[in-house]
Amino acid sequence: MALKTRNKVNPNFSMSSMTDIVFLLLIFFMVTSTLIAPNALKLLLPQSKNQTAAKPITTVSIDKDFNFFIETTPIPFSQLENRLQKQLAREEEPTISLHVDKSVPMEQVVRVMNIAKNNKYKLILATRAK
Repeated sequence: MALKTRNKVNPNFSMSSMTDIVFLLLIFFMVTSTLIAPNALKLLLPQSKNQTAAKPITTVSIDKDFNFFIETTPIPFSQLENRLQKQLAREEEPTISLHVDKSVPMEQVVRVMNIAKNNKYKLILATRAK
């Protein structure tokens, strides 16, 4: 009595293990891509490399009565750009810190922002900590 051996090779390829691997890779890349936070906002962030002295910043202020000031000197808006150009001409990286009363309309703020943009000044909007 001879026993038959059943060592037949199955010619079909099982795709289930391949689809499992592809599915796991898909999940891995979806999870890791959400962990990468793109810098969508272009902010002027402070830099630190053990600097000994802070860079000079010119302060422009607008009070609730729409009066403009450079540092503490009152100045009409019509002369603001010329005064800033004179004051910031010698600066390597001219920077303006804009202090605005919260009751001032955005239109007044944009006017100063346009001056900074046209003259390629860096602009920092000053806020109060909560």
